[in-house]
Amino acid sequence: MTRIVGTLFMVLTGLMIAGLSYGDYPIPLDQLIKTILRMPDAPAYLDMIVFDLRMPRLLLSMLVGAALAVAGAITQAIMRNPLAEPGLLGINAGAALAVMLVIVAFKNAPVSLLPWAGFLGAGAMAMMIYLLSWRNGTASLRIILIGIGLSSLAGAASTVLSTYGAITDVQRALIWLSGSVYHADWTYVRTLALWLVGPVTLTLFSLRQLDLICFGDAVAHGLGQRVNLVRVLMISLCTLISGAAVAAAGLIGFVGLIAPHIARRLVGPGHRRILPVSALIGAVLVMAADLLGRTVIAPSQLPAGLVTALIGAPFFGYLLWKHRHVPA
Repeated sequence: MTRIVGTLFMVLTGLMIAGLSYGDYPIPLDQLIKTILRMPDAPAYLDMIVFDLRMPRLLLSMLVGAALAVAGAITQAIMRNPLAEPGLLGINAGAALAVMLVIVAFKNAPVSLLPWAGFLGAGAMAMMIYLLSWRNGTASLRIILIGIGLSSLAGAASTVLSTYGAITDVQRALIWLSGSVYHADWTYVRTLALWLVGPVTLTLFSLRQLDLICFGDAVAHGLGQRVNLVRVLMISLCTLISGAAVAAAGLIGFVGLIAPHIARRLVGPGHRRILPVSALIGAVLVMAADLLGRTVIAPSQLPAGLVTALIGAPFFGYLLWKHRHVPA
């Protein structure tokens, strides 16, 4: 595992250097080093480009990717479904509906309100799915089916709002929903980092519970686990983690699906290894997607969410084909 983690850190470092160097104004490596080290002969204007524009964007994409990957690993564990990702808990659909509602219903809604709307919408949808799936306890299949149904209902409501809303308002919502970190600044980075400390720490203390629940409700209960309590706790942590990432960057899909699969293939099924490796892979995916999105067709930019969708959709198809003989 040490070699894998070291390799991922090297990839992250390479992406960080590339992200700081490439852009509308390319920065030579020697000038970049001087600027980062605050050397006296470093051009003053590069300080603004590196530390005010590019560095927050890279750090935010790293945090968002890591958060989505950890949330995806949690979701796949509690659902015992290799095709699960945080969207099954209604996070994406709830956030999208809430943002669309705020923008369309409240004219000239401040941009600072959108992340909070997205987070509250994600949390409310996840809570509704859990409550409706309760029937003398919970079951992963009921949560999945109700999550799909309510997510479709929320998606239909978002479509109705976008159909009858003003064009300018709908465009604002679609830009946010496309998933991007172009708006990143140090406030976003600090807020997301501080928010993630609590739920991620609690998740790390729950690694054994995640391992147990993967064996199934009956086995986990027989080993002394309070399955329903653990499931609601892990869903809450997943919503806090993924909802914060969605609030910070909009809807960036498939990261929570891809990263845990790659981590599981690299380090095995134990969550003590899956979670940190998933976080690193998720950070790599979103940082790479954002870098590709702003350099491939420069000066125009593609949202990171669109790039991850282009990668994730074929990967999802591969997983469906791979598990085509697995009984439901």
